[in-house]
Amino acid sequence: MSFRARLALVAAAAVALAVVAASAVAFVVVRNELRGQVDSTLRSREGAIARSQLPPHAEQGPNGRAYLDLGPDVPRDTWGRLVTPAGSTLRTFGSPALPVDQHAREAAGRDGGEYFSDVSASGREYRVLTIPGTTGNALQLIRDLTDVNRTLHRLGVLLTLIALGGIAVAAGLGLVVSRAALRPVRRLTETAEHVSETGDLSERIEVSGHDELSRLATSFNTMLGALEESSRAQRQLVADASHELRTPLTSLRTNIEVLVGERSLAPEEREKLLTDVVEQLGEMTSLIAELIELARAEQHPEEAEDVRLDLLAEDAVERARRNRPNVTFTTDFEETLVYGAPSTIERAVANLLDNAAKWSPPGGQVEVVVRDGEVTVRDHGPGIADEDLPYVFDRFYRASAARGLPGSGLGLAIVKQVAEAHGGTVAAERPGDGGGTLMRLRLNGRAS
Repeated sequence: MSFRARLALVAAAAVALAVVAASAVAFVVVRNELRGQVDSTLRSREGAIARSQLPPHAEQGPNGRAYLDLGPDVPRDTWGRLVTPAGSTLRTFGSPALPVDQHAREAAGRDGGEYFSDVSASGREYRVLTIPGTTGNALQLIRDLTDVNRTLHRLGVLLTLIALGGIAVAAGLGLVVSRAALRPVRRLTETAEHVSETGDLSERIEVSGHDELSRLATSFNTMLGALEESSRAQRQLVADASHELRTPLTSLRTNIEVLVGERSLAPEEREKLLTDVVEQLGEMTSLIAELIELARAEQHPEEAEDVRLDLLAEDAVERARRNRPNVTFTTDFEETLVYGAPSTIERAVANLLDNAAKWSPPGGQVEVVVRDGEVTVRDHGPGIADEDLPYVFDRFYRASAARGLPGSGLGLAIVKQVAEAHGGTVAAERPGDGGGTLMRLRLNGRAS
């Protein structure tokens, strides 16, 4: 059974239950009201009969049989009788021959309260009011319930038809309501099936309203957007990596083929080729390591925590001093607390320092400042050309001046990725005086 059918069935069942319950309550209320009127009528006759003369004065019928006389005010559908302790009766004319129960015999001749009972005889039902007497008899007033039961029967049939009609209407409305309510779910299902069949992650669901289903559609669209961006980035990474690896692989293969095929190479040429091979292997190793770093950061982000940015930058500067002894690093650190992944932030700062040292002349100076959640790194090298400035953080982008320098073009791309992952930014600027380049890495942190 489909979800829509189940929803319609539940809605119909709920409405049907309400209709049946309302019909039952209405029937009970009307029944009690009608029977209450019968009881009130019998009680109203009780006082008048008590003031009239009862046996030994009794009316005799045409056949000579004695009948009980209740007076002229008693309706035709109301009768009475006297019951003795022995169970014999003296009835009014036309009174039905009802059985005498044990309670009526015990009530004869005793003081006590009156009570009502229902008695059936010859397929008809009667309401009986028993009044205990003090003369050795109990008076019973009898009212035929045929009209009341006929009315209740018609009412029961009418309420049953109303209940059946209500159930049918509820079932129809349940189908309509379930179809309308599940329309967003159907669109969501169709979109998911379309994406599954075609792999088209650009598909989106039209969202209207602010209910739970609209929120679900919005979340689904957000998920599709994230998947589309991830797929695009993956394709771009594969395309860029294949392009960047093609050149060193071709050069490496050529050098190796020369080394293998040329037996008559001079020792200095062979040494040069071997040096080139080692350098190319080192570049490829560095490129592959940075590609792995990019993929790992995208797919398995590190858990964030409070990080002292100034202490982390100090450690990165110490390592840079050991690796780049020909460059002078000057620092100006203020205590700064940020929230993020320590290892990825440290990698971004290290990449900025390495990039600045690479562009610094021998004996040049790199200035590092940490303040208010921001790291600035300035070198005094040739600077970045205006046409290259917008692209320095793109993957595999290398300015024309950097083509002859070692590097993969991924270092600054990793810095940008770390900044965006921490809700921050990174920018490259041309300082107003002194030349060189100024890099600003701002993280979403809080200054202490």
